[in-house]
Amino acid sequence: MPLTRRAFTVGALSAAAAASGALSLPRGALAAANTAYAMAYFTETPNGIGADYGLHLAVSRDGLNWTPLNQNNPVVTPTAGQLGLRDPFVLRRTDGTFVVLATDLKGTNWGLTSQYLHVWDSADLTAFTGYRRIRMHTLDTHTWAPTAFWDAARGQYAIVYSANNGRDVLFVNYTSDFRTVSASQVYFSPAFGVLDGDVVVDGGTTYLYYKNLDDGYLYGARSTTAAPNSFTTYTSGLRQGNAIEAPLLLRTNEGGWRLWGDSFSPVNNDYYAWSTTTISGNSWTPLNQRDYTPPLNSKHGSMIGITDAEYAGLVNRWGTPNWVRLKSSNFPDRYVRHADRIARVDAYPFDPYQDQMWRMVPGLADAAGVSFESVNYPGNYLRHYDYAVRLDPNDGTATFRADATFHRTAGLADATWSSFRSYNYPTRYLRHYDYRLRIDPLGAGSPAVDRQDATFRVTA
Repeated sequence: MPLTRRAFTVGALSAAAAASGALSLPRGALAAANTAYAMAYFTETPNGIGADYGLHLAVSRDGLNWTPLNQNNPVVTPTAGQLGLRDPFVLRRTDGTFVVLATDLKGTNWGLTSQYLHVWDSADLTAFTGYRRIRMHTLDTHTWAPTAFWDAARGQYAIVYSANNGRDVLFVNYTSDFRTVSASQVYFSPAFGVLDGDVVVDGGTTYLYYKNLDDGYLYGARSTTAAPNSFTTYTSGLRQGNAIEAPLLLRTNEGGWRLWGDSFSPVNNDYYAWSTTTISGNSWTPLNQRDYTPPLNSKHGSMIGITDAEYAGLVNRWGTPNWVRLKSSNFPDRYVRHADRIARVDAYPFDPYQDQMWRMVPGLADAAGVSFESVNYPGNYLRHYDYAVRLDPNDGTATFRADATFHRTAGLADATWSSFRSYNYPTRYLRHYDYRLRIDPLGAGSPAVDRQDATFRVTA
């Protein structure tokens, strides 16, 4: 059966497929179903403060809400070429191990020529070995946004990427080992420029999603052979936000599909997503940003299904963040942050991005509660003063400790989220009003909008 790193679910493999020789997986992998997800990405922020061009990893149980690993620091960084990467892509190979491909580019010099891709091997994404660069072509152009899939008809992997041969098209090279590759050839070249291809195989059909550079929308094309120049566009254009690129396809462990797109305007670094029950139709439904939370500062990544054991191994190896963010329930594009000592909810992304990062520690006045210490201003905490919430240094007084302590409760508007009740004014809850944080008297009988203002998702 054909497979790709995103469409491939280990537990769905049949004994017949394994016996046919189309797959060569470890015995344990055949018995283990994908129950979680991993994501690879690099980071940027609107003003570049959070730019890091190494390989970052995150994990998720639902494929929607992501936990960065290694404190959102890179797990490996290229040591050759431009000494940085963009657009990392993870593929599970037919033997159950992984390969990572990435653009050889550090920064945003779009005019830079590079004929190479970065490549690593990995058994389980807890270590990366065999680092190398592979030369994909001899053109005086870029080699951007790689994706790869197993082409069963050829018995090889196809590596598809963006390049320019007079205009922007998608190229392909074939390989058996991700060390030597065939000569490059044009893979997809419609009557307009295209960028950022992503390819998945589902049954007997290969799907290619791409950005149309003429109108700025994302589209899907398909082919029954996966051969170069055999794809026909079958969807209408998709876009959320003002500008979008980098389509990312994910088949969920439950059998549905999601499409992610990376927005770069009006500010850089925001994701949007769609869902569908069947990739063969033209029926993508936009997801509300309340339903998903990408990793902090993540850009142009890839997602893949993983097993319970792989999920545990990643968390044990790289660790989860020692900080949290607070996402607004009714303004899900906004996060709690401090600005000029005032606590507020602002639209993500922003710089300094660290203003939204908090260490949620045992309450200063009551260890059964919580206090929020600023990551970039250690020793400073969110506290209320005249019912307004601000960031102040801990002065050691009992009053400060009480003002900076909250009891976490089930969300007033959504019990799966959280609300925070003031320790020393127990009828009052942390809420936003006109985007500023304060504590107000609230309860189950309060108007819905007030309860929504007081409900947050604790995330990373």
